[in-house]
Amino acid sequence: MSYKKLRNIVFTLHRILGFAIAPIAILVGLTGSLIVFQREIYEFQLYQQFGAIIPQGDRLSLEVILDFVKAAYANQPQMALQRVYFPSKPDDLFDVVISVPGNDWVEVYVNPYTGVILGDSLHPNAVQRFIQIVYQLHTSLKLGDLGSQIVGVVGLGISIVAIAGIILWPGWRKLMTGFKIKWSAHPKRLNFDLHKVFGITAAIFLLFTFFTGFAWNLGYVDPLVRAITFSPSLPELVSVPLAGQSPLPLSQQMKTAHLALPDGGLRSIDLTKDPKAPLRLRMKLPQEREEYGNSNVYLDQYSGQVLRVEISSKASLGDKILNSFQPLHFGTFGGLHTRILYVFVGLAPLILFITGFVMWWYRKRKHKDYSPKQSYIN
Repeated sequence: MSYKKLRNIVFTLHRILGFAIAPIAILVGLTGSLIVFQREIYEFQLYQQFGAIIPQGDRLSLEVILDFVKAAYANQPQMALQRVYFPSKPDDLFDVVISVPGNDWVEVYVNPYTGVILGDSLHPNAVQRFIQIVYQLHTSLKLGDLGSQIVGVVGLGISIVAIAGIILWPGWRKLMTGFKIKWSAHPKRLNFDLHKVFGITAAIFLLFTFFTGFAWNLGYVDPLVRAITFSPSLPELVSVPLAGQSPLPLSQQMKTAHLALPDGGLRSIDLTKDPKAPLRLRMKLPQEREEYGNSNVYLDQYSGQVLRVEISSKASLGDKILNSFQPLHFGTFGGLHTRILYVFVGLAPLILFITGFVMWWYRKRKHKDYSPKQSYIN
C-alpha cells in the first residue's frame, strides 16, 4: 500500500469518525470544562451560605464528627458511612460520604471544630444542582449505565481521531509550517491553519482526558495494562472478625497508619459495614502531587494489623500507569496551571468540529463547482 493511499485512509477515518461522534464529544468536553473547579465552587457556595470556617483550637476527633453525621441523618435508618475526606488546611472542612436509599454517594460537609453540618449534596442550592447535572451529563449523559458505556465508546473514538490528526499534521514535513497561522490569508487557509495548530496543541490533552474516560467507563484497560506490563493484581486483603470484639476505634487505626507511613498525611478513610473488608487509609506523601495522594495503608479492622502498605513510588509499572489516569484526566498533574489549561481543553472538540466542518464545506463546494472543461484549462 502506498503512502498516499494510507494517508487518505487515515484522513477519511479522521473526518468520518470525528463528525460521527462530535455531538457527544462536544457535550463531554464542555461539561468537563465546567466541572474542573467543581470542588472550589461547592466550597465557595458553602462560604457564601455559612461563612468561613474559623479555626478554634484542635479539630474534633473523627469519631465525634461521625457521631454528628449519624445524629443528623437519624431519620435515614438505612444510611451507611462510605468514606471520609480529611481537611487539608486549618480552614477546610470534613467531607463525609454516606449512602441513603436511592443515592449511593451523598457528600456531607462538616465544620471540623464545631461538628455543625454545613450542607450536603442531597439538598443542593441552584448552583450546586447545576453542577450535579453537568457532572451527570459528563459521565453518563444522564442515561445511567448505558450512558456511561456510550461516553466510554466516544472516549475511545476521540482517542483514535486525535492519533489520526497527529499523523496528518503537516508539521512532520516542516516543523514551522505545522505551527504557522497566516492571519492575512483567505478564510479557507486561515481556517485550515487554526485547525492544524489548535489540533496538534490540544491532541495530547484530548488523549489524556478521553482515553482515561474510556478506560474508566468500559473497564477493559486495567487488565490490558497489567498484562502488557507484567504487573499482576495485588492479592485481595481481608479482615478477620474476632468473636465478641467490635472493630478498633478509628483514632487508634489512624495512629497505626501514621506509624506505617510516618511522612504521609492522612487524606481519606474508606469505611465499610463488611466485617471482612480491610480498612483502607489513603495517604499523601510529600513527593506526591495528587490532591489526595496515591499511597495507601490497609489494616485489619479488628486486630489493627498492617495488611499492606502501598507507596506510589514503589508501585509496579502497571499500577503507576493506572494511578496516573486520575491526574491526567482531571489535569491535576501540574497544579493550578494545568487545571486552568484543562478548562480550555474542554473547548477543543467544539473548536475542532467547527473548523473541520468549514474545511469539509470548502472541499464540498470545490467539488460542486468542478467541471472537466475548467479542469483542463487550469
